[in-house]
Parts: sequence; structure tokens; C-alpha cells
Amino acid sequence: MMQEPTAVALLAALAQGMRLRIFRALVGAGPAGLTPGALSAALAVPGSTLSFHLKELMRAGLVSQERDGRHLIYRPSIDQMNALLNYLTAHCCQDEREPGCVLPLTLARSLACAPVPADHATPDTP
Repeated sequence: MMQEPTAVALLAALAQGMRLRIFRALVGAGPAGLTPGALSAALAVPGSTLSFHLKELMRAGLVSQERDGRHLIYRPSIDQMNALLNYLTAHCCQDEREPGCVLPLTLARSLACAPVPADHATPDTP
């Protein structure tokens, strides 16, 4: 079970617009990951800026890096993301009298890799 300091560190890493967009792009790519060039092109971000933010995401454990020949491949840590979602929803709906809590824990867990419908996308979605 994730501890609070770890959850805070993960949330802090994602609490920056560009890092959140990078992470979302990597989650969208799934286990295949993306190269820095593909990320840079998709997000219209300079390589040096991208590198800075990828290092922060790697330091938090949300992203991994692997060398494939001459290329670097960045992948999201789906396990870490799911652990954070589980931490955030661990106490969901314990008070059944609360009418605002309509998201069952199993649904929250299943959303970990579900695509975001177009009508729910945010304006800054790449």
C-alpha cells in the first residue's frame, strides 16, 4: 500500500502543466512508449524543456527510460499510476450516506488505462 509521502511526491511531479501533458501522452502511448523526438513533436516543446520535465517524472518514478539502439524510449509506470489511483480512492464510498460519492472503487481502478472521451478532454489536451 502506498504511503502518504510517496503519494505527495507523485502528485507534486504531476502538478505542473507540461509534466502532466507529457505523462498523459506517455500513458496514451502505453507500454510501447515514445521517443523524445515523438514527444517533442506531439507536444510542441523544445528538447531541453522536455528533458528537464522527463527527469522530474523519472525521479518521481512515474516514467522509465530504456535505450533501444541509438534511441531512448520513455514509458509510463502504469503500476505506479495505478498505485496512486488506488491510494486516492482507497476510502471511496465508505460512508454510503454520502450522495456525491458515485464512483465505485472498481470503476476507479478500471479507469487507469481507459481512454478519455473527446467530450471530457481538457483544452490543453494534445
